[in-house]
Amino acid sequence: MTHPPVGELLADARARLGDAPRERIGELQEGRRLLGIPRAARIVARGTAWHLGVLLLTDDDVLATGDIVRSRTEVRRGFAAESQRRRAELAAAAARGGVPEGDTVHIGWQVVDTVSLGPRSHPLAVRDGQAQVRWSAAGGYLPLARYLDERIELLRHPPERA
Repeated sequence: MTHPPVGELLADARARLGDAPRERIGELQEGRRLLGIPRAARIVARGTAWHLGVLLLTDDDVLATGDIVRSRTEVRRGFAAESQRRRAELAAAAARGGVPEGDTVHIGWQVVDTVSLGPRSHPLAVRDGQAQVRWSAAGGYLPLARYLDERIELLRHPPERA
């Protein structure tokens, strides 16, 4: 049995997604010095994508997801953990970058080379001649066609209160 190439699966997914909601993708720009004064980091817009689990699908590329940050105005407060402090800094960087308060933005994503997929490319791979996706670091592989079907259905028809 022959399986459709990755490019065909992704093109079909884009066509089926059509007007489904997209999410922002951005890039963290560390603050530069201006007249010797350090400027705060900000997240700058790099477009939008359909969020399909471990994948972000743009009009031209497929990306492996990174972190998701909800924009929030910077507030001074104490944190019990360094990770909380870092999340708050990223949320403030999103707000400084123009992401409306409460909206999400994806950062730390990576472009996936769909042409030269190998057994170790992440999260997509071709195994036994079939395009597959690794849906979690600890999880196994799932056929890409089935994964896209499930994720598109969830995006187009989210469960109640999701």
